[in-house]
Amino acid sequence: MNLSPGVVLVFIGLALVGAGLLYMAGLLDWFGRLPGDLRIEGENTRVLIPITSMVIVSIVVSVVFQIVRRFLG
Repeated sequence: MNLSPGVVLVFIGLALVGAGLLYMAGLLDWFGRLPGDLRIEGENTRVLIPITSMVIVSIVVSVVFQIVRRFLG
C-alpha cells in the first residue's frame, strides 16, 4: 500500500503538533541539555549544538519509519 504525499504531510503535521504540546507541557525540557550537547556561551553570544539530542531524534524517527514501513509496506 503506497501512501499519498497528502497523507504523509498530515501525519507529519500531527507529529509536530504532538511535539509542540509536549514541549508546552514541559516534558521536553531535557532536549539540548544531555551530555554531549555542546553549549558555548560568551558575553554577547550563545551557541547550542545538540549533538546527542539529534542522535536520539534520528534513532526515534528511524525506528518509527521502520515500524510504519513494516506494517504498511
